Amino acid sequence: MSKLRVAVVDYEAGNIRSVAKALETVGAAPIVTSRAADVLAADAVVLPGQGRCDQAMAALASRELTEAVRQVIHEDKPFFGVCVGLQLLLDSSEEGGAKCLGVVPGRVVRFGAGLKVPHMGWNSVTFRTEHPVFQGVPQGSYFYFVHSYYPAPSNPHDVAATATYGLEFCCAVARGNLVATQFHPEKSGEVGLRLYANFLKMASAVAASR
Repeated sequence: MSKLRVAVVDYEAGNIRSVAKALETVGAAPIVTSRAADVLAADAVVLPGQGRCDQAMAALASRELTEAVRQVIHEDKPFFGVCVGLQLLLDSSEEGGAKCLGVVPGRVVRFGAGLKVPHMGWNSVTFRTEHPVFQGVPQGSYFYFVHSYYPAPSNPHDVAATATYGLEFCCAVARGNLVATQFHPEKSGEVGLRLYANFLKMASAVAASR
């Protein structure tokens, strides 16, 4: 796995260093980069994120990363989005009226009135589809969340996992070699590290086949 080129997209999104550290823990040597050329040349890409969708999209655009991220997803390169890095994949967000990357049809919506936001802390996750990144992670495992908005994909087949906070909501999407989680694997102990280890294993297999 050490020879695998894993790019962690740096657009000052808040949790970049902790994501890189988690990847190092499971055997990667990630490149933290804000250069589109590094993202395009990587074998696998991780898009972290915290904060607001509108500000995150502006930060990607200012670093000329928007099209690079879209391209690696279009090429079905192994891709892992985290928190806002998931939300940015959809068409739009209610947060600031942001237009997002538009690679997963749907929108990002705010938790309804009466629910304390942000939804913060540990919550149980139910996996709705089989995916290599989820392999060996038990149903009902607890992951760490901190968010006020959640993804609402238009196609139910894109919903890879759900959690419940006042309502059942999508907390992971997956299609092909793309997977993204609303929760933070890097803050979720052993089960979170297992997701990253599985991602590296999947990315290694994809790189070997190309």
